[in-house]
Amino acid sequence: MKPLWPWQVLLFLVLFGLWYGLTETGILPPFFFGRPLIALQKVWEWFESGEMTRFSTSWVTIGHLWVTLIETVLAFVIGTVLGLAVGLWLALSPTASALLDPYVKAANSMPRVILAPIFAVWFGLGIWSKVALGVTLVFFIVFFNVYQGVKEVSPVVLANARMLGASARDLLRTVYLPSATSWVFSSLHTSVGMAFVGAVVGEYLGSARGVGYLILQSEAVFDINGVFAGIVILTAFALALDWLVTVAERRLLVWRPAPGETEPL
Repeated sequence: MKPLWPWQVLLFLVLFGLWYGLTETGILPPFFFGRPLIALQKVWEWFESGEMTRFSTSWVTIGHLWVTLIETVLAFVIGTVLGLAVGLWLALSPTASALLDPYVKAANSMPRVILAPIFAVWFGLGIWSKVALGVTLVFFIVFFNVYQGVKEVSPVVLANARMLGASARDLLRTVYLPSATSWVFSSLHTSVGMAFVGAVVGEYLGSARGVGYLILQSEAVFDINGVFAGIVILTAFALALDWLVTVAERRLLVWRPAPGETEPL
């Protein structure tokens, strides 16, 4: 199969050229839609000045991008671990699952953005209020995938494993976890984006550092190019984290057949 990345790059260039042409000709008002070259120039200025990436022992001098990435990674890791643990527990404990089912559904149906002010009161305006918001977004995505993955285990496989003398610990290690892992990695690509959303929304609602803070500052002075510059930075690093998840998935799930691949008859 031929690689698709050249076509993806071409599509990006076409869309960028379309954006540039429509704003330069005035068909799209630059005040509302910005100018792509100016937005890219602002990205360059932020990185060149060190405002994005400088790092020292003092938390105050950590660059905006580092703050957002730290919040995102912490929310991603904590939310994933909690979702995996709780998902396994409820999937393997029918009584607890039945007891907590309405509460899990109620918590999942709650718009998590409304929790941001509460987390700000509980944890302050530092990174932990943003991490807490990101965890609530990541947790349920991983939880439901793990829960479903364990429930999808074939009863025949379980019966055969028990006939061969597998203990509860053996079943967890050799049957349930591999089944759940496949579902977990399918959810992590969405979870990365949700962790970014939690960090940025938290910064947007109240912070003094982070890319979300820069976007808010640009919006406050009607600098649409600054807003687009922040979006470009967030999108690029979200794609980078998603690529890292894909690499980890390929390394850890080597036993899983590739899409469209079937076993020989």
